[in-house]
Amino acid sequence: METAVWSRPAEERAGTNLLVMIHGYGSSEERLLPLFEVLPPNVTGVAPRGHFDVGGKHGWFLLDPFLTSDFAEVVGSANRVFGWLDPILAAGSFRSVSLLGFSQGMAMATTLLRLRPAAFRAAVGLSGFVLDHDLLALTDELDGSVPFFWGRDADDVVIHGDAIQYSAEWLEAHTQLTARTYPGMGHNIGAEEMRDVGLFLRVYLGQ
Repeated sequence: METAVWSRPAEERAGTNLLVMIHGYGSSEERLLPLFEVLPPNVTGVAPRGHFDVGGKHGWFLLDPFLTSDFAEVVGSANRVFGWLDPILAAGSFRSVSLLGFSQGMAMATTLLRLRPAAFRAAVGLSGFVLDHDLLALTDELDGSVPFFWGRDADDVVIHGDAIQYSAEWLEAHTQLTARTYPGMGHNIGAEEMRDVGLFLRVYLGQ
């Protein structure tokens, strides 16, 4: 990822907890910048721009209306994220790393979590889903200890019912889940949800 926006300058990041914030399909990192306002003082946010072109916008892998995708493409995209993230971690002195994803970004974030279950302290998924794929399921080694916040509108028409059901079952089985719904929010990130994300991060990443 050639473009990424940080919540604080490089000289102020040492000793903080890093939150990697992953935008949705046909969007960009700018979509997540309002969340910088609710990050606790000890959290540094970074929002990278997806490498996959979506008609001049950005994403992480090709997605069809049924929210299915090619396994090799998904894993290739995850490895690109790791290839970007690993040098940042090697060069810095962050206390921990956590994930946040919106829409397709939640699918990407949970894929990263599945591939490296011990690498992340906590995760947040907003108006998104977990990929239902047999080969990805073979990698699942999460023991339920990673705190996960899942926020959505139950009437969000973008994420279909089968994806929601699989996501709920997977999150219940593999994470320490906090689930919240926000009526009327739609496929969006609402102010009440942002507040709850901030509270969740304060609880699980400390003051």
